[in-house]
Amino acid sequence: MVLAAAGHRAETPADVVGWARRRTSALILLTLVGEPQWQLLARLRDARVTLPLIVLIDAASAAQGVRAVRAGARSVLPRSISGEELRRTVTATMEGQAVVPAEVLASLAIAGPGGYTPVVSPDRIGWLRKLATGGTVAELAGQVGYSERAMFRLLTVLYRDLGVSSRVEAIMLARDRGWI
Repeated sequence: MVLAAAGHRAETPADVVGWARRRTSALILLTLVGEPQWQLLARLRDARVTLPLIVLIDAASAAQGVRAVRAGARSVLPRSISGEELRRTVTATMEGQAVVPAEVLASLAIAGPGGYTPVVSPDRIGWLRKLATGGTVAELAGQVGYSERAMFRLLTVLYRDLGVSSRVEAIMLARDRGWI
């Protein structure tokens, strides 16, 4: 509604990649709420789509923002953004500017061009510390108030955000970074 009021036409194509290839003057606005949207972002990158791309992410996730920028997003916003802020970001992005939260920019700057230094909350570092000292996922879940299944899901997201594929790799990374 806000974008339409500002004169922008919104479309929701079934084949976003094909649609983007046929456009020379458009912008893609993508909300990253699950793995299917991340896969779409990767397909857009792999197809070398050149349209400006704005992604909306969970507000508290600098790691998601870094991942999105590395996957081709020009601007990154929290999903809780106001309509006016979204309108301004669309205008700025269409004019060739980038809008990125300070935490995301700081993470990108710290990592430098070849690396990635994720931003990990103290709570999640505590999870890794508990696992590194031999704690089980069930014990960790009970300690932090989640079901064991939910804890497994949260840890899977943490591992993905860290760029690792297993608990052992996550613990080794945490030790290398001096977190534990």
